[in-house]
Amino acid sequence: MKLFYTPGACSLGIHVLLEESGAAYTPELLNIREGAQFKPEFVAINSKSKVPTLQKDDGAVITEFPAIAFWIAASYPQAKLMPATVDGQARALEATDYAVATIHMQGFSRMFRPVNFAPSEGDHEAVKDRGKELFTKGLAWLDKALEGKDYVAGDFSFGDAAPFYVTFWAKERLKLDLPPNVAAFYARMLARPAVKKVMAAEGLVAA
Repeated sequence: MKLFYTPGACSLGIHVLLEESGAAYTPELLNIREGAQFKPEFVAINSKSKVPTLQKDDGAVITEFPAIAFWIAASYPQAKLMPATVDGQARALEATDYAVATIHMQGFSRMFRPVNFAPSEGDHEAVKDRGKELFTKGLAWLDKALEGKDYVAGDFSFGDAAPFYVTFWAKERLKLDLPPNVAAFYARMLARPAVKKVMAAEGLVAA
């Protein structure tokens, strides 16, 4: 099994889940800055030209963060990445979808790729401001979701992977002050052996 990833990208969360699962896998670095995602050899694997991309041992490919995260949790039950209750599974899916689709794609993307939202350069600052507003609102939601809990579904699950990578971006890239529950969650994640191993493997440093 292969995980195509870019260091520090959203694929960080899937990298952590694979390590937590105990699955045998090979990390394949994809240099997005150099446009490797658009090269024929990768497009043949994932025509969406994005990470994370998971290629199973039988050659089948799974794309999109929520789908890959769910598949890992369901495929390796011994790792207990799937919440035991339906309510817990719903919370894990809720946190995953919101982190990916809103905090990342609507918030972070506006801040760093404003041209995708407004072709006119004169509108870019307004787009960035809106992105920061959405990103900050997302952190506030996550803080509330973590109230009284160590992880989004209670115990650690696949639902913590996406909140982790957006929290990493908030703290290490945007240099934002994390809300208290999110800060505690981030510290808790960084202390996990699988996270430590992945952070080292991707050459990432946490302040």
